[in-house]
Amino acid sequence: MELRQLRCFVAVAEELHFGRAAEKLLLGQPAVSQQVRRLERELRVELFDRSPRHVRLTPAGERFLPAARDVLSAEDAARTLAADLAAELAAPAVLRLGTITGLGERLDLILDTYRRQAPDVRVELHAAPVRERLARLADGRLDAGFVRGAVAEDDPGLRFIPVWQDELVIALPARHPLAAQPDLDLGELAELPLQLTERRNHPALVDLVMDACAQAGFRPLPGPPHSTLQDTLASIGSGTPMWTVVYAANARMTNAHRIAFRPCRTPLALPTSIAVRRSAPLPRLLLEACTGGRRSRR
Repeated sequence: MELRQLRCFVAVAEELHFGRAAEKLLLGQPAVSQQVRRLERELRVELFDRSPRHVRLTPAGERFLPAARDVLSAEDAARTLAADLAAELAAPAVLRLGTITGLGERLDLILDTYRRQAPDVRVELHAAPVRERLARLADGRLDAGFVRGAVAEDDPGLRFIPVWQDELVIALPARHPLAAQPDLDLGELAELPLQLTERRNHPALVDLVMDACAQAGFRPLPGPPHSTLQDTLASIGSGTPMWTVVYAANARMTNAHRIAFRPCRTPLALPTSIAVRRSAPLPRLLLEACTGGRRSRR
């Protein structure tokens, strides 16, 4: 069985006319008829009911048609993948990647995996607020960028490919009574001030925490003005009764015995995506590095 036989069969099945199928394939009608006959001999079934007035699929032809289309679709997908990979590897040997906070050891693993797959490509990391990150992507100053939270795809120039969920944990003073528990219910934190970044800095994170608190039945007490995560953790570590949320990857890399990191009984997590320009080939090697080889279908 050959792909050209399948292409001729599918074209005739769709046109129900050998002449029109030949025109569609830019072939002569005898060549199309010959390829279909060869396929029928190989399968040992009649795929078409032919008469001077009409061409129709036989029951066997109707059953075979979806399988033939699947094979041709798989061929198209393989060709697209090969073209994308060739374009990616032929591109300038620099990948300009917009990063986000809280990746922890995950970023090291991604970069190590990517470098093994594309050793000649130099990766440049660029940190910027989400709006600036997306603007740099849109105008070509970045090749790809991480984005957290549900993103409204109202920018026709960008696409967002989900890669993982980022878990958040609660940070509070290690000497606080609640720190003795292995995990926490958000409602137990209702009497403690929450120190969190301003919404304009990270709307997805702030909305996630505030919505979760509302579902737990309380509105958080506002804590001191937030500056940096390091300063916030330093304040919590000093014993000040308050709490915040930290990405679990960051918590695992933070060696602070004065701070307790506890998971929430109702898990808190933000989806993370890779954002790229729609006009550019998919960065498949980067996606594979992010997903451990599980390819996104989006």
